Amino acid sequence: MTSIRPSAGVADASGPGRRPGAGRAVAVLVLVALAALIPLLGPSAALHGTGEAAAPGTRGIGLLRAVLFAALCVPVGEAFVDRLARSLPGAPGDAPRSWAPYAAIAGLVAALGLASVVSTGNLVPHSPAQIDVGGLYGSRDGRLALVEVNAFLAALLCARSRRPAVRLWPVAAVIVAEALRAHPTAEHDPLVGSGLTLLHLTCASLWTGGLLHALRTLRRWGRAEAGPALLGLYARVAAVLLGVITATGVWSSLRRMPSATILDQLTTTAYGRTLLAKVILVAAVAVLAGWARLRLRRAEDPLTACAPARAEVVALGAVVAVSGLLTALPLPIRWS
Repeated sequence: MTSIRPSAGVADASGPGRRPGAGRAVAVLVLVALAALIPLLGPSAALHGTGEAAAPGTRGIGLLRAVLFAALCVPVGEAFVDRLARSLPGAPGDAPRSWAPYAAIAGLVAALGLASVVSTGNLVPHSPAQIDVGGLYGSRDGRLALVEVNAFLAALLCARSRRPAVRLWPVAAVIVAEALRAHPTAEHDPLVGSGLTLLHLTCASLWTGGLLHALRTLRRWGRAEAGPALLGLYARVAAVLLGVITATGVWSSLRRMPSATILDQLTTTAYGRTLLAKVILVAAVAVLAGWARLRLRRAEDPLTACAPARAEVVALGAVVAVSGLLTALPLPIRWS
């Protein structure tokens, strides 16, 4: 059988051999840059004509939150797929190099940036002198921001551990802190909202990070027979994750935008417009996932399912970026 990818030593008909790894690295950097533009350029488009005012630093906060969400996906997805791989008989023992340390560094930088904003009363600090680290202990949001900073620091220290539970505990602390932060105590039934966000964020991290690591694992395994089995096993779990994500997302939206007003607010508020964009992206992701699963079942070569799965990863990256922007926009008015 031939390899999944062309050999690095094969020369192109028109010139010397190309390095496909370099081209893929450039493509990844371009996609990351495009994803970063969503929270940077999104606020002006979302707020246009709504009469709403953007909070200070909306672009930066949206970008930092997107980076934080992405940093959660990587270690969670790696632990999830590695567990699936160990359950397959005859699966190769080698796994791709972990990206968890890099994710922890990115998450730590994002958490520090968000904590600095919280320390100044949700205003963007223009100099280190404006950052009041001690003031973080005096508010609920400040303490949660400190939890996230310390958790990512712990995740960095534990990233090389061979015990999955040790690597995941700090990440779990960040997810819990994010769920609590998203629903202040003044909100109606904040524990219900935090529980929904906890489920939503956990399942989204498993789905996004799991697919990324599954594709990396398949590249590592080459044409091993366990490759299609791993992708199929992931697809079955992903279908359940999509159901939970959809249910928790709809419930959370109805809590913030009652059913009688949701259609109006989806087009007249910045939060609603961004939520609508996220729904469209998730629908596109679901279509790509269905396409990949169809290929996995019916194609002569099941590994051709990797093509739509790669497109699905890109779309999921856009969903993460939009989710970061969504947290930085003003919440919709709860009309009675």
